[in-house]
Amino acid sequence: MDLSAAVEAMNALGQETRLRAFRLLVEAGEEGVSAGEIARRLEVPHNTMSTHLAQLTRAGLIRSRRESRSIIYMADLAGTRALLAFLVQDCCHGQPEACAPLLDAVLPLAACCPAPQRPA
Repeated sequence: MDLSAAVEAMNALGQETRLRAFRLLVEAGEEGVSAGEIARRLEVPHNTMSTHLAQLTRAGLIRSRRESRSIIYMADLAGTRALLAFLVQDCCHGQPEACAPLLDAVLPLAACCPAPQRPA
């Protein structure tokens, strides 16, 4: 992830409704949530929610699929992983023990969100 993509992602998450929507979609997993249901749960007008979802999509943090007449949104774990990696890529300065507190906080999440397998 380059600096401009990271800035776009952080800007997308830097607004309360978008952050709440993103967290809702992370929690929902691959099943996702329809745009209308997101708006209902967050108590946001549909057209406003649509704008927020578009910004999160452009930032690479969520993606969507069409199911009949509904658009289902889900967190884009690859985009989220890229942002997290960008944020912490230089935290250790060559000293892995310096990152221990950060890794201790993140490692419990690895069990539920493993990285995709790389082809051999």
